[in-house]
Amino acid sequence: MSHLISRISEKTVEKYLNIFPCVVILGSRQCGKSTLMKMFGERHTEMLYLDLQSRTDLNKIQDPSLFFRANEDKTICLDEIQLVPELFDYLRTEIDRNRRHGRFVLLGSASANLIQKTSESLAGRVGLIDLTPFCIGEIDSMEDYSLNRYWFRGGYPDAYRATSDESCCIWRENFIRTYLERDIPQLGFTIAAPKMLRLLTMLAHSHGELLNATNLANIMDVSAPTIRHYIDIMESTYIVRTLHPYYVNIKKRLTKTPRLYVRDSGLLHQILGIQDFNALMGHPIFGHSWEGMVLENVYAVVHQAQISFYRTASGNEEMDIVVQYPDKTIAIECKAGMTPNLTDGFWKAIETLQPDETYVVCPIHESYSLREHVQVIGLEELVRKLINFS
Repeated sequence: MSHLISRISEKTVEKYLNIFPCVVILGSRQCGKSTLMKMFGERHTEMLYLDLQSRTDLNKIQDPSLFFRANEDKTICLDEIQLVPELFDYLRTEIDRNRRHGRFVLLGSASANLIQKTSESLAGRVGLIDLTPFCIGEIDSMEDYSLNRYWFRGGYPDAYRATSDESCCIWRENFIRTYLERDIPQLGFTIAAPKMLRLLTMLAHSHGELLNATNLANIMDVSAPTIRHYIDIMESTYIVRTLHPYYVNIKKRLTKTPRLYVRDSGLLHQILGIQDFNALMGHPIFGHSWEGMVLENVYAVVHQAQISFYRTASGNEEMDIVVQYPDKTIAIECKAGMTPNLTDGFWKAIETLQPDETYVVCPIHESYSLREHVQVIGLEELVRKLINFS
């Protein structure tokens, strides 16, 4: 599995370590944070890695100040830092004593908890990096690469590299169970796992659609604010993503409701009971599944840009993804078929948005133009273009 880790991610870590005394790497469980930093440590012998779930490593920092000062010439990586929140005060004191860049790397899965702690204790001292499961640019050069395999199994390393689809499904089922039964309670949320699973299942069925918190609340027999609270928990732990609507000062009524996606396509398929790619092709979620996978890859490579979707209140104009850079706008439409059928609403959206480039993303390998600045393109090539834009 280790050879799958992106060199781009390692370069990002190195860049941040040259800027900040402390770097926090956030991401869902099993997305590759620990593997990334262990590989980084193999090439940077000055790094010292501690797993705070290990009693042996935890014993080493019984006196944090002594340990930090004894190793102040090294980069100290503290994995699962959220399990020992009292360390943040020691880190602040130690960083203020010696603000050398690259002193600490903190890894954690609970972003809400970590961001709160870093904002309270390490404000102005820390750089934040989000690490996602594999994007397509990290695996499309592998000998066994298959777009359909990546699409069905998702980007978690152990799921993608499973020996069979059955093994992949078993791994994903256990991931979801552990997330609901262990990870959520460890964050301090007293929410019954069956209730969260029920909500997650409903969210999966409405993947890529406008979020209707009131309808979900009525089904779950709770309040709409409670539903939004539960969704906030899932979003802060990297399981779901809300995509907000595009807004500009134009003379049209625009949708104000966000869309919701299960972030990893493999977890989406597991929640819906989809066992293989053939079953996916016959499932109603097929098109929205592709859209969600494209969206996650866009988020993985786009920096310093705003990402949204465009839709008028009437639904007469619509664009799946709009990427707004400071000096350009990119429009992206997602089509799961190899011969995309584009509606009038797509062309009207282009007229309104006036994007610099428009891409219709399909599961194809050779791109072609529909008209000037409108191109049908594969996901792999889209990612390469967005990296160049960024």
